[in-house]
Amino acid sequence: MNKIDEFEELRPLLFSIAYRILGSVGEAEDAVQETWLRYDGSATRVASAKAFLSATVTRISIDVLRSARVRREEYVGPWFPEPLLSDPYEDPARSAELADSVSMAALLLLERLSPLERSVFVLREVFDFGFDEVAAAVGRSEAACRQLLVRARRHMRAGRPRFEADGQERQELATRFFDALRGGDVGGLRDLLAADVQLVGDGGGKAPQLARAVSGTENVARLLVSVIPLLARIGVTFEPREINREPGAIFRDRDGKVLHVLALDVVDGQIRTIRSVINPDKLGHLGPVADAWAVDRQVKQARLADHR
Repeated sequence: MNKIDEFEELRPLLFSIAYRILGSVGEAEDAVQETWLRYDGSATRVASAKAFLSATVTRISIDVLRSARVRREEYVGPWFPEPLLSDPYEDPARSAELADSVSMAALLLLERLSPLERSVFVLREVFDFGFDEVAAAVGRSEAACRQLLVRARRHMRAGRPRFEADGQERQELATRFFDALRGGDVGGLRDLLAADVQLVGDGGGKAPQLARAVSGTENVARLLVSVIPLLARIGVTFEPREINREPGAIFRDRDGKVLHVLALDVVDGQIRTIRSVINPDKLGHLGPVADAWAVDRQVKQARLADHR
């Protein structure tokens, strides 16, 4: 194959590596594009296109992540990864690892790791690269990479819940959740939420949030039932979709523009966390973005009309 064909065949893998390291669709796409430019501009014939391109996209992603971490420290409110509707890379032999590693919860755990730990974990644990390939990609010895992986695994295990629902159970629970949401069924929502459930929003200071952080079954259920019917009244709709390989939904304004994304974290048969991403900078890859401030004004007007 020529360079273009080789690159296009490996593009899904390169994006999937970059997204897991960066947690950003836009930054991952930029890293993949920069990888192509370096590959196309290289006069050296590489022995393995996969090894060369994977190492290149990893190094680029590490550099981007180091500068991104500084920005994330100054981020207004909670920071969540950019929602991903579909992971372009598939490998039946690694399907469980691929699905688990791209969830919102897993990506937030990866944020706790250093860029090198994160990259080693992604390459070795998720994509099953050999330690020689990992070492070449991150520019460290194999022994150093083994130590980085040990530390990364320790952090990831410490933050993971003990019990996780299977795919079918998550989907059934999500269907019940969204049915209860549509019907304004507080009791139905209570039955699905964990006692310590959290509803957390990521607006980045650029959009009004459904909630910065609300916790507890009763508080979360009542907040959802107080807001969702008002949104429906002004033409906001939502469509259940898989978000980062987990149940979720995309909310749209009356013109069909993306308002925000909701992702459900299901653990041990209950919804443990509801994450809302409404920062417009994180939604552009999903389509035209709604004016969340205008929607917020309409919701407030609808609420005032109820109290007159």
